[in-house]
Amino acid sequence: MTKIIEVIVSPTGDAKVETKGFAGAECRDASAFIEKAMGKQQRETLKAEYHRQRIQQTNREQA
Repeated sequence: MTKIIEVIVSPTGDAKVETKGFAGAECRDASAFIEKAMGKQQRETLKAEYHRQRIQQTNREQA
């Protein structure tokens, strides 16, 4: 799957970073440089891909 980092800027100037195709915390690592350049983070919403990877990793560690 292709990995994409989108920066979406609204007409009011609010910006949002959205990642696609990343698994687990990999998305945070990939977008960190953009978020740092944008300044203080207002909020973070983690998508299902982030949580799914963490669950799979935990299951492997318990096996």
